[in-house]
Amino acid sequence: MNWNTNGANAGIGKATALELAKRGARVILACRSQERAEAAVRDIKRESGNAEVVYMQLDLASLQSVRSFAETFLKTEPRLDLLINNAGLILEGKTEDGFGMIFGVNHLGHFLLTLLLLERLKECGSSRVINVSSTSYTLGAIDFNYLSTHKELGVGGSSFRLFKLYGHSKLCNMLFTHELAKRLQGTSVTCYSVHPGPVKTEITRHTIIWYFYVPTSWLFTVDPDSGAQTTLHCALQEGIEPLSGRYFSNCAEEEVLPKAKDDAVARKLWEVSERLSGLS
Repeated sequence: MNWNTNGANAGIGKATALELAKRGARVILACRSQERAEAAVRDIKRESGNAEVVYMQLDLASLQSVRSFAETFLKTEPRLDLLINNAGLILEGKTEDGFGMIFGVNHLGHFLLTLLLLERLKECGSSRVINVSSTSYTLGAIDFNYLSTHKELGVGGSSFRLFKLYGHSKLCNMLFTHELAKRLQGTSVTCYSVHPGPVKTEITRHTIIWYFYVPTSWLFTVDPDSGAQTTLHCALQEGIEPLSGRYFSNCAEEEVLPKAKDDAVARKLWEVSERLSGLS
């Protein structure tokens, strides 16, 4: 089996890749930093005893990089049984294409990557797409007028505003999964969004997020191995195919707020994302 996970050089992504490698899968680590990714590949090979772990360069902040990755992958890898869209950041600034960094990386890059690889997923039988979201989607909203004008989900700047943008992007992940499941009906591909929990990772290494100001907040975080469990559940658990498009937390399906499964908004986000990523 051939499994591809992005953002896999550290944290939840690395823990997920290690467990998949231990199970004998060929694992592709799609990462921006070659140095960090190659170090992760060495660690995973050593700990898993699996030599079928490779790095492919992918920068989700560049639509051209996403396209180049997909082209290389489709030329060199005959199978794709599992796509895990794990990468995420909380960082101000713009992508190479002029999108807000949080929107561009956390949603649009994953959207384009998934659609470019979708036919290969369909060719491989019962394949799955896992989109790593977050309970912070509850803080999210999508202002299509602002997105159209500024190529961003909202105003950044302060740590609080950046975290709000992160919440907006996680809502995008949820709506993308919801719409993708509808479009995959009748195929053998299923998809799921997951909340890994409050995990001690490097996601906030570029900024200080407001809720971490509370010293006791670290008492409620878990390690990356624990945080990877829900992703692994959705990747490996038999019999969850009827739950395609649903949201999982603590290795179980969880009901979501109405805004995370709004058909009209999900469809509009898909159409806008197609246009912004150059697919339409």
